[in-house]
Amino acid sequence: MSEKSEKDELKNDISLFGGSGVSLTPISPEKGPMPTAPPPPMTRLRILKNLTVVSFGFLLLFTAFQSLSNLQSSLNKSEGLGVIGLSVIYGALVISCMFLPPFIIARLGCKWTIPLSMGCYVLYMCANLYAVWGTIIPSAIILGLGAAPLWSAKCTYLTQTGVWYAKLVGKSEDDIINRFFGFFFMLFQTGQIWGNLISSLIFQTESNSTITDEDLKTCGANFCPSSAANNSNLEKPAMEKVYTVCGIYIGCAVAAVVVVSLLLDPIRLDKEEPGDRKFSTHLIWETFRHLWKNNYQKLLVVLTMYSGIEQAFMTGDYTKSFVGCALGIENIGFVMICYGVVDAICSFAFGRLVQYVGHIPFFVLAFLLHGGLQITFLLWTPNPDMRYLFYVFAALWGAGDAIIQTQINALYGFLWTKNSEAAFANYRLWESMGFIIAFALQDFLCTYVKIYICLGFLCLGMLLYGVVEVSYRRDANNQAAVTRM
Repeated sequence: MSEKSEKDELKNDISLFGGSGVSLTPISPEKGPMPTAPPPPMTRLRILKNLTVVSFGFLLLFTAFQSLSNLQSSLNKSEGLGVIGLSVIYGALVISCMFLPPFIIARLGCKWTIPLSMGCYVLYMCANLYAVWGTIIPSAIILGLGAAPLWSAKCTYLTQTGVWYAKLVGKSEDDIINRFFGFFFMLFQTGQIWGNLISSLIFQTESNSTITDEDLKTCGANFCPSSAANNSNLEKPAMEKVYTVCGIYIGCAVAAVVVVSLLLDPIRLDKEEPGDRKFSTHLIWETFRHLWKNNYQKLLVVLTMYSGIEQAFMTGDYTKSFVGCALGIENIGFVMICYGVVDAICSFAFGRLVQYVGHIPFFVLAFLLHGGLQITFLLWTPNPDMRYLFYVFAALWGAGDAIIQTQINALYGFLWTKNSEAAFANYRLWESMGFIIAFALQDFLCTYVKIYICLGFLCLGMLLYGVVEVSYRRDANNQAAVTRM
């Protein structure tokens, strides 16, 4: 920015906050002073401080939660407790998305909704210290119910402060809001690094067992729930190490609650709907009405479900059937660090490149990456002597996941700009259904069966996405022809 533009911007800021700059109130020769909008209630510095506080709070919380989720299929494998708990989380999340966010945010405000919802995550992490059905399942339900208000309050807070910041700096609201969310996810995605590094370093000394060639034949696609009992690599680490990992994660989550509670400023939204203070079935009605009446939405259901299924495959199946089975539980974190770093970098890059090449090339690339990897997983027998392959495959899956996440979100926003609330409610619903199905079946099917299911959803989802692209272009051409007549 030039020196002149910086001075002009500073002069405008001084005027906005009552300084001795040039008055911003225009004068009409006929009507006198014209009314102006009130200045934003925060300075630029306070807004940036709050952006940092929210982002750092989520980094602390999900450093713990994401890494603990990656370990559920290995740490709490008794009767499938870990993955069933994850399935319950997403089931409760679907219900919560439909009813709770407006009601909770209207009563507590964005600031206090965030730490209260974070407390639900703390409860779930505490339950992992004594992981039985009576602790994991109730805490998973509570976490799922708290997750939707947490994310809604975060999005609302960043959007509102982004609007205020745009007014202060004279930029477009869309540009500033995108920058705010870009900064948030830049910090958020690094949680995969720190959380997985913690678990891997603590479990590192557990790598004393050896695995035979006969055991390796039961890893990868051939892994079945019944074979886990005979594999020493999948033995649960000593309880004192489990307590140490869970204790650190609980500490991170509690720190997130404290940071947000003490440092985040409360805000009053510019617009608040009167009906938000009552429970309402409006969103659930609009969600299913949108699905029933919109053919594009029906066609995208399978691909949206695949988004949840493929994430669950990486979190639950790849970590256990491939990495844990062949390399040991202590290496899961290191491999997932590689996955998370590549996913974060590609999410940032692909989200900006789409404006130059469009959605189609990226969806084709995602199909080739994930389709090729799933066929490879069916044929590959994991071998500890080729350790680098575990990291390469995780990185490639992360690149494909980055495309799936960024492009489906962008596609929903592009197709339903004027009905985004119902559209993204469908997105959350069907993605969560993918998570639920994948986690619910995880300890009942062999891995090769789950790969076939995953591949089937990918192929059918991409085929139906192609129909959406063709139909949209046909409808757009027809509309253009009618407009010209």
